[in-house]
Amino acid sequence: MTAKKGDAMTVAEAQRALGVSKVKIAQLIRDGLLHATPDPLDKRSKLIQRAEVEALKARSQRGASQAER
Repeated sequence: MTAKKGDAMTVAEAQRALGVSKVKIAQLIRDGLLHATPDPLDKRSKLIQRAEVEALKARSQRGASQAER
């Protein structure tokens, strides 16, 4: 599957979008909550689908707002 630039983000971009540490983003990938694929333009980098990051962020925010109740 080929990702367009707007459809995917680097692991570092996902980390910033979620507001988590390098260790936490690695754990999310290892636990299967996010799926990282090699960047076809830079084999040293990995890409994560933007929709996955946004869905995880929405779930996290929903969970935080429910915990405040």
